[in-house]
Amino acid sequence: MNRRFFLQKTVLATSAIAFASSNLFAAKKLDKFGCQLYSVRDKMPKDAKGTMEALAKMGYKQFESYSSDPFWGMSATEAKTFLGNIGVDMISSHVGMKDTTEELISKAAEVGLKYIICPYIGMQSGMDGWKKVADDFNEKGELCNKYGLKFGYHNHSYSFAFVNGMKGQMVLLDNTDPELVCYELDMCWSEAAGENTIAHMEKYGNRYELCHVKQLIEKEPKPIQTDLADGIIDYDRLLTAARKNGMKYYLVEQEQYPGDSLESMKSNAEFMKNLNI
Repeated sequence: MNRRFFLQKTVLATSAIAFASSNLFAAKKLDKFGCQLYSVRDKMPKDAKGTMEALAKMGYKQFESYSSDPFWGMSATEAKTFLGNIGVDMISSHVGMKDTTEELISKAAEVGLKYIICPYIGMQSGMDGWKKVADDFNEKGELCNKYGLKFGYHNHSYSFAFVNGMKGQMVLLDNTDPELVCYELDMCWSEAAGENTIAHMEKYGNRYELCHVKQLIEKEPKPIQTDLADGIIDYDRLLTAARKNGMKYYLVEQEQYPGDSLESMKSNAEFMKNLNI
């Protein structure tokens, strides 16, 4: 091979790699997005199936459930059939630590869930407290792993508070087994806590497999939520960084509304459809 031919081949190969890399991270529409059913907690207990059908028609293709009965009275077979009929995958559920039993995990696996998520643990008193929680997470992770699921933790703002020389979220990340425990990044709460969410994802991105997408009108003196199109968090920027750092699932959540919860979720679905990240 002569030198000129070698250089030409090298330039072409380098250009191809650069093109593939730029194409990989080029802004694009989300293929799928989902929602946390807690967003319509005023509707679910009254008509779970009707509410889920309404959300599916809005364009939500993935659900994250909640409560000690995340299948709303349905058997595993009934839940799987119902979700299939409306074209939605239930990928996860928020479940309290005490309710994360082998029986529930087994049923979740049968329905097709991928994750059981701890929604809240509260502020811990110090390093030992956070490490104890990490140990508990690893134990739940082992139990979930037995059925092919992953255990995860959903943060609130307290997880990112700098108290007693530490941030609890980092203690948890550093003391849980990545093979057993993943994390769900609630970007609203990381932003409310003053965390640099993008820098955090760049450092720990491989640990975060799901995220919550919810909006704030203001952070101080107390965080107030609103529809995704109407707040102060720049989700074009945050979700672009999330995608580049390997985020798998994007789940809308809203806990305060300017009007009806389903109307807010309809507005949020349109926002998600129009994102270029």
